[in-house]
Amino acid sequence: MLIRFALIPCLLALSLPTCKKSGTTGNNANSAASASPSPGASAAAAQSVAPLPPPPPKPAVDQNAEVVIFGYHRFVDKVRRPDTEITPQAFEAQMQQLKDKNIPVIPLQDLLAWKRGEKAIPPRAAVITFDDGWKSQHDVAWPIMQKFGYPLTLFIYTEGIRPGHFSGGESMTWEMLAEMRDAGVDIQAHSATHQDLRRPYDKVAKKKLSPPEYEQWLNNELVGSKQMIEQKLGVRCNCFAVPYGFYNAHVKEVAMKAGYEAMFTVYGQPITYRAPNDSLGRYLIEANKPKTFEDAVAAIANTAAGPAVAEVSNSTLSTSPANGEVVRTAMPLIRANISSFGQIDPNSLQMRVSGIGLVKPSYDAKTQTVSYQVTQKLRPGPVTVIIGGTVGGKKTESTFSFKVDEAAAAPAPTASASPSATKK
Repeated sequence: MLIRFALIPCLLALSLPTCKKSGTTGNNANSAASASPSPGASAAAAQSVAPLPPPPPKPAVDQNAEVVIFGYHRFVDKVRRPDTEITPQAFEAQMQQLKDKNIPVIPLQDLLAWKRGEKAIPPRAAVITFDDGWKSQHDVAWPIMQKFGYPLTLFIYTEGIRPGHFSGGESMTWEMLAEMRDAGVDIQAHSATHQDLRRPYDKVAKKKLSPPEYEQWLNNELVGSKQMIEQKLGVRCNCFAVPYGFYNAHVKEVAMKAGYEAMFTVYGQPITYRAPNDSLGRYLIEANKPKTFEDAVAAIANTAAGPAVAEVSNSTLSTSPANGEVVRTAMPLIRANISSFGQIDPNSLQMRVSGIGLVKPSYDAKTQTVSYQVTQKLRPGPVTVIIGGTVGGKKTESTFSFKVDEAAAAPAPTASASPSATKK
């Protein structure tokens, strides 16, 4: 028994250096491994770090397009305030007129994306906006917009939404706004208290403001209202509609510094690609001025329904064969990514190949790729490919070309002329 216990310390003493050495050896091995990875590990690491794909090409936008923006307020059966009210019947008739005249209604955010060069829009289009946050917008006009499938933007002033200082039974609630938001309605800012932003007067406190007080108040009207909309509804508020259309250079400066991408007025005009974003005019529709709507429609209707073709630059297409490429097969697979066209109607898609004529290509809607396998030999020399279809009711086309090498198009030797065919 004593011998057994005496052996234990000896064994422990012998094992300690071994453990220490083992630990040191392991650390050195790990350090060496990290400093000099094996060839297999290097190859695996190289394969795991794949190069980033190139960014998708920007769509070809029509810089000659024009958009009119309409603004509405209240929708009532009996008009008492013709400067801000319109009957539901008159409103629906105007929406029908846009449809009859082939003027598509696009989201306000699409208009801004187009002006950034990020999205193609129809050559002529309209945007619909409602101001203030009246309950009739939710109960009466919104169902009409849904009937036509038209997108909508609301410009609300926050103290006019129940239970704000200037709200009442005819005002929307935040719950109504959330319902519309969830259905895809765009909700943007129209100040906090809806008053002339040039005047240093706070109608909540009912007092004239000193210069420092005015700056603080103006900041709340522009920044505070924006923050409240974003916090209560969880949306991005990037647009501001000026109350009454009254503004000056200082109001404009504070608005743009507040983080708004665009500011909207009430001075109606067709919006062009280069129109300044800090003063985009809207046509406010009033019951006593029906000609306002007619004038806005007339400004764009003639070209909206015209037969002209929108050309998309082939530099925005990813094609195979590439534009200008020389191919060594007379029956190539022709492919093109047409995402820069916009939302094309797949049923309208066509392809023309010079030397063959009209062909029916395949279309992958997920990747927006059109393809056609040539089944008869193309003649040597240049080949033109024209891809077209309908986008937003407008015919859209793009053209590219490649060249078939003469050797590829030459006929193959016959079997009788082949030495292997005569050899027995």
